[in-house]
Amino acid sequence: MSKVIAMAGKGGVGKTTVSALVTRYFTKHQKDPLLAIDADPNSNLGETLGLNIDKTVGDIREDFMKNPQGVPSGMDKIVYLEMLMNQVLIEQKTFDLLVMGRQEGQGCYCMVNNILNRFSDELEKNYSYLLVDNEAGMEHLSRRTSGKVDILLLVTDYALRGLRAVGRINEMLGDLKLEVRQKGLIVNRAPETLSKAFLDEVESIGVPIVCIIPEDKNLLEFDMERRSILEMEEDSPAVVAVHQMMEKVKEMIE
Repeated sequence: MSKVIAMAGKGGVGKTTVSALVTRYFTKHQKDPLLAIDADPNSNLGETLGLNIDKTVGDIREDFMKNPQGVPSGMDKIVYLEMLMNQVLIEQKTFDLLVMGRQEGQGCYCMVNNILNRFSDELEKNYSYLLVDNEAGMEHLSRRTSGKVDILLLVTDYALRGLRAVGRINEMLGDLKLEVRQKGLIVNRAPETLSKAFLDEVESIGVPIVCIIPEDKNLLEFDMERRSILEMEEDSPAVVAVHQMMEKVKEMIE
């Protein structure tokens, strides 16, 4: 069974960048296979990793819903959908990426979602680690039939709005059919010293800080130049912070 590391937080706090930095950690320091799942409808993780995304799981779902009779003659629809899922899996030397893409349109998606979710659960068995970059509502995680998250990393920037969004996500967990074994808070784009007001808010939420990522000009440069975060140097401040965090996270979930 793969170890599940999930990210969540409101838009704009750098959640996808942190997910890319975690992926970079696995490519450089972990031999075990990693499956990264971009479950945010904005689908920016592939771009941050320097990959071109041609089609997503959401595209498969929508195409099938528009033409459910378009299955090739003699082929079972389950086999057909699983074949399409294999085609959208982006395989790399050190990790694989699956992009969920667009949310559902109108209509009943139960049948196709059940097939796609079952395929995802079977796919995960091939990997030692699963990294899920979620939207704030965590719809993808709530649909997973395994329903297990080894550690949920809640990402905020250095702003009370981002922190309060984390608090709302944390409160929402009780309504989801998820077993979240451990939780940690990541403060992104942080100053050298966190204010008392910020720390008081952290304490009220009740999720411990596991990583403080400082402002890193290299991240902006890589973004502007459309370079892959996988190419960042080991001594870059954000890389160092995430490396230290992941060493702790691995001990926490083993």
